[in-house]
Amino acid sequence: MRPLPENPPSKPLPLFDFLNKLWHYRADMVYLSPAPLYHSAPQAAVSLTIRNGGTVIIMEHFDPEQYLALIPRYKVSHSQLVPTMFSRMLKLPEDVRKRYDLSSLEIAIHAAAPCPAQVKEQMIAWWGPIIHEYYGATEGLGFTACDSAEWLAHRGSVGRVLLGDLHILDENMQPCPKGVSGEIWFKTATPFEYFNDAARTAESRSGDGTMSTVGDVGYVDDDGFLYLTDRSTFMIISGGVNIYPQECENLLITHPKVMDAAVFGVPNEDLGEEVKAVIQPAPGVTAGPALAEELTAFCNAHLSRQKVPRSIDFTDELPRLPTGKLYKKVLRDKYWGDKKSRIV
Repeated sequence: MRPLPENPPSKPLPLFDFLNKLWHYRADMVYLSPAPLYHSAPQAAVSLTIRNGGTVIIMEHFDPEQYLALIPRYKVSHSQLVPTMFSRMLKLPEDVRKRYDLSSLEIAIHAAAPCPAQVKEQMIAWWGPIIHEYYGATEGLGFTACDSAEWLAHRGSVGRVLLGDLHILDENMQPCPKGVSGEIWFKTATPFEYFNDAARTAESRSGDGTMSTVGDVGYVDDDGFLYLTDRSTFMIISGGVNIYPQECENLLITHPKVMDAAVFGVPNEDLGEEVKAVIQPAPGVTAGPALAEELTAFCNAHLSRQKVPRSIDFTDELPRLPTGKLYKKVLRDKYWGDKKSRIV
């Protein structure tokens, strides 16, 4: 939640003026929206297109071939996607990919989730240097961006800071040297709070209240380009959707056959991450496929589909600190193996 800006409805927000210039929005543009409009970025892009006098094509759900077919049909000039959509289009048969004329497409923006470098390289090779990336958050702390040429020169980057005051800090809140990963903080440009969650709000702010974080970890190179490597929180980004595991954990712990539960993200080639649950069964309960099936059905009955664990493992005892806090990092790291980055 943020205070409403002191801006009359007839006047665009300064951010929209910035985005208009960055991505060349204009009156004769045609914007193809393949993403759900409850996401702030697609909703803002659709609104901005209409405000400019452009045309918006909204897909009810994403289908890779239908998406490609809509581009020549409506002479689409702009679109915004998530990396999972890229990977699904790349998996289409080559003759299907070549069937559609994509020459009208001028700007293809992606965000919401990290994009595997090999996927982005293949997309640039296919669509040309029209792909733009940005990194930001609904909290509005800061904004980085890069075009195709900048990304190819800084492979894996999410861009340079264009809005906000970025700081990479270690666990003692001290600045990290260039090239060394730390938590990503921005000077708080706009005050905000998480709805009905004072604890989460407090965690997101520095002790003196001058900086805020969404819990991402990364580093800045010598040219000022930001790279993401991990998350200090356990938020899961699956197919571009933010999933907070606490809701699933709180539900699982109520099941009579569950003593303890941990939920976190594990690698998924298509979605980036998928939801994994590790369960400590109650005494006398047999762990196995039957229990996993029962718990999955239990979650399906109470949670939206994307929040339900795609797989469930079992353990004799979950690791907890002396304070009682669940030590999920040691669990999660086993599934990520020896990857240098904990972000797909």
